Amino acid sequence: QVQLVESGGGLVQAGGSLRLSCAASGRIVSNYALNWFRQAPGKEREFVAAITWSRGSTWYADSVKGRFTISRDNAKNTVYLQMNSLRPEDTAVYYCAADPVIDLSRPWYRYKYWGQGTQVTVSS
Repeated sequence: QVQLVESGGGLVQAGGSLRLSCAASGRIVSNYALNWFRQAPGKEREFVAAITWSRGSTWYADSVKGRFTISRDNAKNTVYLQMNSLRPEDTAVYYCAADPVIDLSRPWYRYKYWGQGTQVTVSS
């Protein structure tokens, strides 16, 4: 079992920055990937970014490339999402997900472990 707890959400003006954290506990193994997803009101949950626990390889959705950075601190079992140049369309609940499979073509409901989410609101 893996437990994930997100934090760091809040209200920010357009152009501002936030850093989200995802603290992982339980049986995190070296071949896991840690992912960030988001879900805006009335929309489907969508992939934002991913990082492998061991090598730190990263992937990003086109909509956030160049603005968001995913990173991890293995000693703290924590994954971060640094979000810069935020836009109103980034407003969503942001979720952390963990899975041993790295396949970005999968739908979000195929991911094994989820946190409870943290709200990010960007005002214009």
